[in-house]
Amino acid sequence: MLFADTAVALAAGGIFRLAGAARLADLCWALGTVVAVVPAVGWVLASLRRRQTGVDLIAVLALGGTLAVGEYLAGALIALMLATGRTLEAAARQRASRDLRALLEHAPRTARRRTGTDVRMVALDEVVVGDLLVVGPGEVVPVDGRVVGAAAELDESMLTGEPLAVHRPPGEPVRSGVVNAGGAFELRATATAQDSTYAEIVRLARHAGAESAPVVRLADRYAAWFLPLALAVAALAWLVSGSAVRAVAVLVVATPCPLLLAAPVAVVSGLSRASRLGVVVRDGGALENLGRARTLLLDKTGTLTVGRPRVLDVVAAPGWQPSQVLRLAASLDQYSPHVLARAVVNAARERGLRLSVPADVSEEPGRGAVGTVAGRRMAVGRLDGRADKPGWARAADNRALLDGATVVWLTVDSRPVGAVLLRDPLRPDAPRTLRRLRAAGIGRLVMLTGDRAEPAREVGAVLGLDDVRAGLSPAGKVDVVRTERRRAVTVMVGDGANDAPALAAADIGVAMGAFGSTASSEAADIVLTTDRVDRLADAVAIAVRSRRIAVQSALGGMLLSLAAMAAAAAGLLTPAVGALLQEGIDAAVILNALRALGDDRSARPALTPSAETLIHRFAAEHDDLQDVLEAVRAAADRLSDGPGPQSLAAVAEVHRLLTERLLPHEHAEEHQLYPALAPTLGGLEATAPMSRAHAEIDRLAHRIATHLALAEPDGRLTPEQLDDLRACLYGLHTVLRLHFTQEEENYFSLAP
Repeated sequence: MLFADTAVALAAGGIFRLAGAARLADLCWALGTVVAVVPAVGWVLASLRRRQTGVDLIAVLALGGTLAVGEYLAGALIALMLATGRTLEAAARQRASRDLRALLEHAPRTARRRTGTDVRMVALDEVVVGDLLVVGPGEVVPVDGRVVGAAAELDESMLTGEPLAVHRPPGEPVRSGVVNAGGAFELRATATAQDSTYAEIVRLARHAGAESAPVVRLADRYAAWFLPLALAVAALAWLVSGSAVRAVAVLVVATPCPLLLAAPVAVVSGLSRASRLGVVVRDGGALENLGRARTLLLDKTGTLTVGRPRVLDVVAAPGWQPSQVLRLAASLDQYSPHVLARAVVNAARERGLRLSVPADVSEEPGRGAVGTVAGRRMAVGRLDGRADKPGWARAADNRALLDGATVVWLTVDSRPVGAVLLRDPLRPDAPRTLRRLRAAGIGRLVMLTGDRAEPAREVGAVLGLDDVRAGLSPAGKVDVVRTERRRAVTVMVGDGANDAPALAAADIGVAMGAFGSTASSEAADIVLTTDRVDRLADAVAIAVRSRRIAVQSALGGMLLSLAAMAAAAAGLLTPAVGALLQEGIDAAVILNALRALGDDRSARPALTPSAETLIHRFAAEHDDLQDVLEAVRAAADRLSDGPGPQSLAAVAEVHRLLTERLLPHEHAEEHQLYPALAPTLGGLEATAPMSRAHAEIDRLAHRIATHLALAEPDGRLTPEQLDDLRACLYGLHTVLRLHFTQEEENYFSLAP
C-alpha cells in the first residue's frame, strides 16, 4: 500500500506539473511524503528499541527536511525510494524458505508392528524399544533399529547423500529416514521415534535456521557512521550561523539516496543477472553476504560428483568382448528400475549398442535381474562367493576396490562372463569451478560427505581441496559449519535432504536444485536451477562485482553529499538548490549502480555458436570412443598370456581402431575444436598442453604399428617385444583417459 500510494502521488504530481498546476503538483508530492513519514517513524522507533540505527532514520530526517523547506518533489522521490526498498524486502520475506516442510512430509507417521503372526499398523508414537517392525518395499524406515532375519537393501541417500543402495545383513543397525530399496524385511526397534535419527535431523534444521543471524544490509552499515556525521554537520551549521535554514539545507543534501537506492539497485541488478544464468537468490542480503564469503563447504555427492552412478569400465572374460558384455547386461536391465540398471542401460545407449528384447524377466530385490536373451539364461547383479571366481573376476574385484567402484556381474548359464564397474564420477565442470572460486576470493575449500574416507580423499586430492571431512552425519556437517562460521563468512553447498540442516546453519546456503531434494532447496538462500556446479562460480563472481559496484555507488554518492553538505553549511547552497544538486548526485550514482546488470568486461568472450556445436560433437565422440579405450587395456592384459596369435590379433585390432576412429578424432580436435576455443580460453597457448597430448598419442600409436611390422611371419609376436608393447598399450590407455578427462573438464564443460 505504501508503494502504491507514493507511486500514485509522484505520478499525479508530475501530471499536474506538466499541466501547469504547480500548487496541485506540490500538494500531491507533499501528501506522498507525509504518507511515507508515518510508517518510517514507526520503523525507526522499532529499530531504536532494538538499539539499532540505520538508513531509515536518515530517511525520516530527510523527509521532514523536504517538508520544512518546501522541496516536495524531493520528498516524494525519497518516499518512493523508501517504499520500493520496503516492498522488495516484504516480497523476499513472503518467499522465505520453510526449510522443514519437505523433511516433515518425508517423515513416516505410522509403523507396522508384528506380534507373533499378527501384523498391525500403529501410530509411530506407540513404537517402543524392542518392538518387531515390518518395513515393506519402498517404505521409509520409521525408527532406528537392527535388521532381523533376511538382509535389507537400503537407499540411504536421505541421510548420507550417496546414490548407491547399501546392503545390510542381519544384525546390522539401520537408521530411520532411509528407504527400503529391496524386499520386505523385519526390524527390531532400538529407539523411539523421538530419539531416532530422522527426528534429530528435523530438530537440527529447526535450530540451525533459528540461530542464523539476520544479514546487516550494506546501506545500514554505512548509515551507522553517515547519520551522526550528517547530524553533526547540520547542528554545527545551525550553531555557527544561527540559521535553521542552513541546517535544513545540510539535511536536504544529506538525503540518503545513494544508500536508499544506489546500493539496492546494484544488488537487485546482480539478482537479475544471476537469475538469467539459472541462479535464484532469495534476497539481496544473501547476494551481499555471498560477495563477502571466504570459506566454501561442499557436499560431495550431487555437488562435486554427478550424483548418479555411471559406467567406469567393463571387464570381459576370455573369449568375450567388453561391448558384448555391456550390450547383454543392458538388454536385461532395460526392465529394471534400479539406479545401477539405469546407469548400465544409459552407457550402452551412449555407445550406440543395439539392445535385445529379453524374455521371462524377473527381479529379486537386492540381487538383480534374471531373464532370457537370445535363447540363453542370463542374470545381472550380485555375484555371491569369491572362492570359485576365475582369475579375471578376482582381478575385476580388485580393480573395483582400488577405484571405489561397485561391480555388476553378468552371468550366462550360471557362469560369470563379464563385470560392469560403476562409480559416481566427478562433475566435469568441478575442477574449473573451484579454480574460478579461488580467483573470486574464496580462500578455503572444504568437502563434507557421509561417504567413506578413501573415495572422499581421492576426490579431495584431484580437486586440490584444503580439507576433507568424511563419514559425517547431518549433525556432524552442522558442527563443521558452525566451526567454520567462527572464522569467516561461510557458504555451504549441498543437494540432499541430509544437507538441509547444514544449509540452514551456514551464512549462505546454496542448493543444487535441478536434481536435488526439495528440503535442501527450501533451506537454502540460493538455488542453482540448472544441473551445473559452475553456476556457483558465476553467482560468486556476480555477487562480488555487484557488491563492489554497490560500495562504489554508495561511497561515491556519500562523498559527493559530504562536499555538498560542507557547501550548504557554509551558506553556499540554499535548500532548493541543494535539492536539485542532490538529484544530480542521485542520478549519477544510480546510473553507476546499473552497471551491475551488464557483463564484466574483464571476462573472456563467451563461446560462439559454432564452438558450442563442436564441443557437443566431440563430447559425443568421447562417449563413442570408450570401447576403443577398453580395447587398448584389454590388449595389454592379453599380452600377459604370451606372444601367441591371440595376443597379436588383439594388438592388430587396437591398431585398426586407432587408425580408423581415434586418431581422426584427435586430428579433428587439434585443427577444428582448439582454434574455435582459442578466443574464449585466451589464445592458442591455453590449448598447448592438450596439443602435446595429441603428439604423445600419435607417437604411441606409431610405436604400436612398428611392433606389428616386427611380428613374426607365422602370426606371433617375438618374446622381446612383449615388455615394450605392453608398456605402450598401458601408457596409451593412461594418456587417453587423462586426456579425455582434461578435455571434458576444461573444454566440454564450457558448453551447456
